This record gives sequence, C-alpha cells and structure tokens, in this order.
Amino acid sequence: MNSTNLTNSQLKDLDSLFELVSERQLNDFGNISATNKSDGSLITSCDLWSDKTIVDGLSSIAPNEGVLSEEGGKLIPNTKAYWVVDPLDGTTNFAAGIPYWSISVARFVEGKPQSSFLIIPTLKKKFLAIKGKGVWLNDKKLEFETYNKASECVSLCSRSIKILQKNPTSIFPGKIRLLGVSSLNLTSVAMGQTFGAIESTPKIWDIAAAWLLLEELNCTIKWLKTDPNNLVPGQDLQNVNFPLIATKTEEKIKVLKPWGKLLVEDN
Repeated sequence: MNSTNLTNSQLKDLDSLFELVSERQLNDFGNISATNKSDGSLITSCDLWSDKTIVDGLSSIAPNEGVLSEEGGKLIPNTKAYWVVDPLDGTTNFAAGIPYWSISVARFVEGKPQSSFLIIPTLKKKFLAIKGKGVWLNDKKLEFETYNKASECVSLCSRSIKILQKNPTSIFPGKIRLLGVSSLNLTSVAMGQTFGAIESTPKIWDIAAAWLLLEELNCTIKWLKTDPNNLVPGQDLQNVNFPLIATKTEEKIKVLKPWGKLLVEDN
C-alpha cells in the first residue's frame, strides 16, 4: 500500500506494534547497560531490538514503503511514502535510569510528515498526529486552545547551552529546562509546558514525529540552517543536522531568534 492516508486497520496494527515495543523497553529499563556508537552517542541492545521490531512491523503493516531509521538505513527512500524511525529517543536517559524517553515514528508522503506517533512509555502517553486532522493523546483529540497556556520555560538541548556562554551579558528570556530528549523537548512546546525550544543538532529521526505534532497544534517552527521541507529521495541524512527554534506563537520566535542565531553563526 502506498496511499496518502493510513487505514483504520493499519492504525490499529501500529498501536499494537508500539505497545509491544513499549512493554519491552519498560522491562529493560534499569536492567541494561549501554555502549558507545562511533559518533559517541550511546546504544543498548534494547535500541537494536526496538529498531528491528519496528522496521519489521512496518514492512508488514505498510509493505512497499521505505524506512529510514536511526539504527538502520540513513538514505531517504525512493518511495512516495516512507517512514522515519527513532526506536528509542533518549538512550542516555534510558541507560542512566532517568525515566524520560520516547518511541518516535513518522510516516512521510512526498517528503512531508503525514502522520506521526510519539509514545512516552513511562508516562503512559501516546500521541498520534495526522496532517490536517489534528492530534490525539491516548485517543482523546487535543484542542489548540487547551494547550495555549502561558509558560515561562524554554527547553534547550545539551548542545544549545553554549548560546548562554556566547552572550553572557544578556539575560536569557525564560526559565531553562533540559529534558535530554529532542522529541520531548519539542512536544513540551506543543503541550504548552514550555513556550519555546531551541535544538542545536537534531537529526531527522529526532524531530520527525514532533514536527507534525507542532504543526497540527498551530505552533511555529523556524529552521535555522537546513530546511527538511526540501528533502529529496536518495539523500544521505546520517550527518545532516536540522537546528531549529519551535515556539507556541510567531511572536515568541522573535524573542528566541537572536539566541538561535548564536547556534549557527560560526558555521
């Protein structure tokens, strides 16, 4: 199948697949050790199992649709519809016994996210976003107004902390929060827990699911260097970063933009 929308049967099968992976991750949490990948990031046997289980599941649920995954192929598939998978976003937290990580999966159609799935096993939260139709949390549809509340917090990734050193004489315009998980940093914006997030070096699998969630809840994204709206089949994304600012409103982009520029001014 290679149509624009997933069927209800496919959505049900995907929910079962992600539930299976969630259960394994919860069972392994606190009982597993990590090793270093070539890029210095951590990986566990649970990452590898989760990746294989999801990729194999997708090949059955959505045959003939390509897959790009953090632990697998990094080339954009040459199919109209394809999947972007981060089987365990937040491995450092997972390995350190910090109960905050996610399963992040998005389905792209003609280069844009059409549906996305973001699961936080420890919090028993499952997000589903469908382009043009909205966002559901645990099967309940979210309304934009509900999550348009004021927040004084800004989520930074560990690598974006350097902007504070680059501009030591200015007061940062928010209370800083570091969750250590790109997908959940961005989800905190969509849910109104923070008014903005700055991400320094996210890969496409880090942001794919949260990207659609942000768009469907009327948030604003400012791509600081590379725009993922211009992806092309065959492109190798292994070493491509997508630094960004995400905010609840366009007005807040203006507040954080000077700080975001500090991330890329030397590149």
